[in-house]
Amino acid sequence: MPHLSDTFEGSTVEITGHAESESLEMVVHGRWNAALAIDLRSAIHKCLAEHPTVLLADLRDLGDPDGRSAPLWLAAHRAANLRHPHVRLALCIPPAAMLATRLRRVGALRFLSMFASMPEARAARVGGLAPPDRLQLTLAPEPHSPTRARDLVTRACLDWRLAPLRHRAVAVVSELVANGVEHAGTPLRLTVSRRGTGLYLAVQDDDPRLPVLLAPSSHEPGEPLLARGHGLRVVNVAASAWGARNHRGGKVVWATVRDSVRQTDA
Repeated sequence: MPHLSDTFEGSTVEITGHAESESLEMVVHGRWNAALAIDLRSAIHKCLAEHPTVLLADLRDLGDPDGRSAPLWLAAHRAANLRHPHVRLALCIPPAAMLATRLRRVGALRFLSMFASMPEARAARVGGLAPPDRLQLTLAPEPHSPTRARDLVTRACLDWRLAPLRHRAVAVVSELVANGVEHAGTPLRLTVSRRGTGLYLAVQDDDPRLPVLLAPSSHEPGEPLLARGHGLRVVNVAASAWGARNHRGGKVVWATVRDSVRQTDA
């Protein structure tokens, strides 16, 4: 099933992307309690499924006077390390906060980056990363755009020696772009990046409405598969994981493709 991150007014967790570093930022609001813990676990799972280079959590507005959320961030670090390549988890926490103190006491500074301010964290994020293997293409909302997207993905698979992923990746990007052309109707920005032995595909548009995956039973006999959202069922089958999040007034619909359809991304 898709990992949909819909940010709205009053959200306890806001997720935004940074295109150049291919990282995600997660801003946490509110007092630590059971409900917020559930929201955070879900948000972390969605972020890691997208497989960013870095996940930066801004905890300055987290009300956790006793540092009780420390086990969650240690678990998040372990989950991030299970990715291949691993996702770097960094936290922005006031140094005097009890959460920072508890994390230091258990030796988290040996493996978990903590920063006092977001500018400091962002500077370290950019400075500590090698440029990702990435191809990008701007597409018009026109019928031939899926063909151009397929050509780019084919080139990426051949150049990066990921030929076994080619057929699935081409099917996924074709549906993502076709869906953007049909439903968003705005210029599209396609990103194709290598993630170790896998691929990350993302299509950005200017329509904030997140995609809807329709149930198979809603398909009428004789109706084209691409009609009314059914093309996303192809993505759901062929991708290792996929989802969408709001981004700068529009959205990003993304998918990862690995050498097995379902790994820890799902």
